[in-house]
Amino acid sequence: MQMNESSDPFDPGMTPLLAAAELQDHLMTVTHDLERLQRLLDDAGEALSMHFYSASNHVHGLMQSSGEQAAANPILKKVIEDIAGAITALQFQDMATQLIAHTSQRLRNCADQLARDTFGDDEDGESVVELAPLRPNPVTQDEMDAGSIELF
Repeated sequence: MQMNESSDPFDPGMTPLLAAAELQDHLMTVTHDLERLQRLLDDAGEALSMHFYSASNHVHGLMQSSGEQAAANPILKKVIEDIAGAITALQFQDMATQLIAHTSQRLRNCADQLARDTFGDDEDGESVVELAPLRPNPVTQDEMDAGSIELF
């Protein structure tokens, strides 16, 4: 069933079966949007990793060429700060990935249960319903702090 942007599954005039179908469509659309977001975050994470390793190689080169002067070099200090920012972003991307996967799994479970319980279109009575995550939330941290990251 194709979702109509103006349809509201909570419309009191809508039949229960149609409302369930609309609600399932909404849940599946959100799940697909989360999967797209996941791919975008994965691409961003790969780009950040590439830049982090590049910056890290530059820092090591500067440290080798500068010796003791490296610690006092303002450019080197800036590069180290940039690396810390990249690491923080990569940690955020990892947490966001976990949360998106968890949320997507919960939504898919809701949509599957709704289809099984409402439509009963399973021939053998053994509908495949993806299990809901056991934990309520895989990520408890809600902010990132670059100051707690140790480098080198």
